[in-house]
Amino acid sequence: MEEQILLFIEYIHNNKKTSNNTEMSYKRDLLKAVDYLKSKGVKAWDKVTYEMLQDYIQTMFDNNFANSSISRSIASLKALFGFLTLTNVISEDVSKNLKAPKIEKKMPSILSKNEVSLLLSQPTGKNPKQVRDKAMLELLYATGIRVSELISLKVSDINLNMDFIKITDSKKERLIPFGTKAHNALSEYILNSRDILLENNQSSYFFVNCSGSQMSRQGFWKLIKSYTKMAGIEADITPHTLRHSFAAHLVENGAELKAVQEMLGHSDISTTQIYLNNSQNHLREVYNKAHPRS
Repeated sequence: MEEQILLFIEYIHNNKKTSNNTEMSYKRDLLKAVDYLKSKGVKAWDKVTYEMLQDYIQTMFDNNFANSSISRSIASLKALFGFLTLTNVISEDVSKNLKAPKIEKKMPSILSKNEVSLLLSQPTGKNPKQVRDKAMLELLYATGIRVSELISLKVSDINLNMDFIKITDSKKERLIPFGTKAHNALSEYILNSRDILLENNQSSYFFVNCSGSQMSRQGFWKLIKSYTKMAGIEADITPHTLRHSFAAHLVENGAELKAVQEMLGHSDISTTQIYLNNSQNHLREVYNKAHPRS
């Protein structure tokens, strides 16, 4: 059973261009399912029934797994069974009628505009590292891109003449504009810092670490935690917080939801809808505080 999982991971890697994180999640979820099935005496995928899968899902509920974890496991099973059907390992997809639990969309953590300004003002030094950090933070908030997209930017993806960046994933390409402050921070990084960090080496990546290599997610995580502490912000800020704040502030200031969706790269506008809900809640708070008959 494990061999089929490895073949499935290889398949989605080659055909779906999935990320390493996605593949690890699939593998982890599916191996847990295999452990359960083997504990019930099932040692081959063609012996698995719909009822067995239902029992496995019910066991997750009984053990208080989060709805998000259960939904992800169901999605992993459905993807695997689709592959097993495609490759004729099984004759019938017994996972197709599995129903994922409804997941309540929680309001993401969002910084106020003052908190964003405070955070982005922390890298004040002129040394190459702080100039780079300033450019990364400014661009992240200016465009709302994911951290994985930020650290994967190539030099050719930055257009300082037109003030936009190009993001390319397995599905499509999107162009995202940025403003004056991000432009200035990026320009200073190119002029005064990037070559120093590279130390005569070459790299196609736009942002590089102090060794001249591509920035890592862990490196950026430490960076943002450090500046959060320097700013005295008590909120639990993650690299994704600036992405959420970017979207929320755009919607709050009247940006069309469809445009925000395109910049964020959301495939479904319902994912972007949560920022509209946040904006409406903010207006309600302002009204309740300010109106004499609220």
